[in-house]
Amino acid sequence: MMSSERRRQFVTFALILGAVAFGMVLAGSFDLTRPGAAEPQMVQSSGANPASGLPGFADLAQAVSPAVVSIESVTIEKNPGRRGTPVDPFEWFFGPHHPGPEGQQSPPERRSEAGGSGFIIDPSGLIVTNNHVIDGAQTVRVHLGDRMYEAKIKGFDKATDLALLKIDADHSLQYLQLGDSDKVRPGDWVMAIGSPLGLENTVTVGVVSAKGRRIGISQETQSFENFIQTDAAINFGNSGGPLVDVNGQVVGINTAINYGSENIGFAVPVNNLKEILPQLEKVGHVRRGYLGISISDLDYDAAEAFGLKSTNGALVQQVTEGTPADKAGLQHGDVILKVDDVDIQDTRDLIDYVSQKGPDATVTLDVLRDGKHLTKKVKLTERPEVNEMTPARDEEPSEGAEWLGIRYQDLTPGLKQLHGLPDDVQGVWVSQVAPDSPLYDQGLGASGIDFVITEVNGHKTPDVEAFEKAVKNAPSGTRLRLYVRRFHEGQELPSAFVFPKVP
Repeated sequence: MMSSERRRQFVTFALILGAVAFGMVLAGSFDLTRPGAAEPQMVQSSGANPASGLPGFADLAQAVSPAVVSIESVTIEKNPGRRGTPVDPFEWFFGPHHPGPEGQQSPPERRSEAGGSGFIIDPSGLIVTNNHVIDGAQTVRVHLGDRMYEAKIKGFDKATDLALLKIDADHSLQYLQLGDSDKVRPGDWVMAIGSPLGLENTVTVGVVSAKGRRIGISQETQSFENFIQTDAAINFGNSGGPLVDVNGQVVGINTAINYGSENIGFAVPVNNLKEILPQLEKVGHVRRGYLGISISDLDYDAAEAFGLKSTNGALVQQVTEGTPADKAGLQHGDVILKVDDVDIQDTRDLIDYVSQKGPDATVTLDVLRDGKHLTKKVKLTERPEVNEMTPARDEEPSEGAEWLGIRYQDLTPGLKQLHGLPDDVQGVWVSQVAPDSPLYDQGLGASGIDFVITEVNGHKTPDVEAFEKAVKNAPSGTRLRLYVRRFHEGQELPSAFVFPKVP
C-alpha cells in the first residue's frame, strides 16, 4: 500500500497537472495565444493582416507608390492684367490669383504653373490625372522617381474631370490595375497617394465614407457627378492621384476637397474612367448621346404629387427647344420610367444609359404623363459642351393663397425689362418668400434668383387671377405641382418643379 506521504505527493502533482491543463483550455477559448502579432505582414489577396485584422498599409504603400507620379503644367497667359505678386504657397497648384500692386503695368505675357498628381495605368506610359490639373496647359511635365518627362495630352473630358497623358520612357513602367468601384462599400479601407503641397509620395489612409455624392463643382460636371466620399486626407496637389483599395487596385481618382471641413474628400469612381478610357486614348475626347432635358430624382413628395406609387423614374424639369427630346414631343412634367425596356431608378440610370449609347443612336422612352403611359422614340445627338435690358413702374403686389407664404404679382413688361427677362416669359412674379414658407426649403428662398411661376398642376398661370384660382381649387391634403422658371441677372437657370402640400 502507498504511504500517506507518497499519497499526498501524488494528489498534489495531480492537482497541479489538472490546473495547467485547465488553464491551457481556458486561454485557447479566449484566443490569448495568438503568435507573431508584431511580425510584419505582406499584402495578401484579402488585404488584411491576419494577426490584427487590419490591412498591411506599409506593404500596400510600398507596392503602389512607384506607379504614382507628380505633374506640373505650365500655361502662358496673354495680358493677365497683373504682375509680380508675392508667391502664395497654393499658387503652384492652382496658378496665381492675387491682384498686382496698383500702378504697375501688366506684362504682355505671364507664365503660371499648376500641378497635381497622377498614376500609370499601362507599362507603355499612359497616365491618368484630373482634367483641371492640365486644363489649358502649353507644357505638361511628369516627375517619376528621379526623372522628369515631357508628357503629351492624349485626351481629356471636362464632364468627368479626367485626362489621359502619355510619356515615353526607355523601359516598361510599373502600373496600377483598375478595380471595380461599384463593389466598393462605405466603411471599406482605402489609401490616397499623391503630392499634396508638392510633397511627393504622400500616403493617407481612411475609409469610404459614402458613394454617389453630387457636390456641384461646375456646370460641366454636374450631370455626371457620382463621387466617392472618403475621410482619407486629400489636399491641394492630390488631384489626379489614385484612391486604392487594400488589394492595391484603383477604385477612384482623387479630385476635390471640402474647404469648410476636415476629412471630407471626393474621388471620381474608377468605373467612370473605364467607360471613357477607349475614347480618350483613340479619339482624344468623349462623344456622348444627348436628349436635351433637365431632370431630377423623384422624392416622396414628388411621387405623391404625380400620383406614383414609388420614387422610381426621372422627372423632366425642362426641355430645351430644338433638341432631340423637344422634337420627340417630351414635356416638362413627364416622368421617364424606362429607356429601351431598362428600368430607371433615378437620374443616374438615365444619364449613364443615354450617354453610353452615343450620338445618332435611337432610344425608346416609356413616359408617364398625366397618369397615362406614352412611348417616345428619340434620335440622340452629340452632347454639346457647356458655354457653346429704364425700369417701368411695377404693379402693386397682390396677396392671396396666404398659406404659401409668398408675395407675388403679375409679370409686367416693366418687371421683365428691369430684370432682363425674355419677352416670352409669362407667369406670376414671386417678389418675396417668407422663411416659414413651404417653398423656402424647396429652393425658392435663394437670394439673387428671380422666380416666375408659370404653371400650377399642369395648367398655365399667365397672371395672378389664374394662379390664385388654380391654388384655391386644389383639394386639401394634396400636393401642388408648381412649375417655376428661374433667372439670375437675366440668365435663365434650369426650371424646376416644387411640391407644396395644400393644408
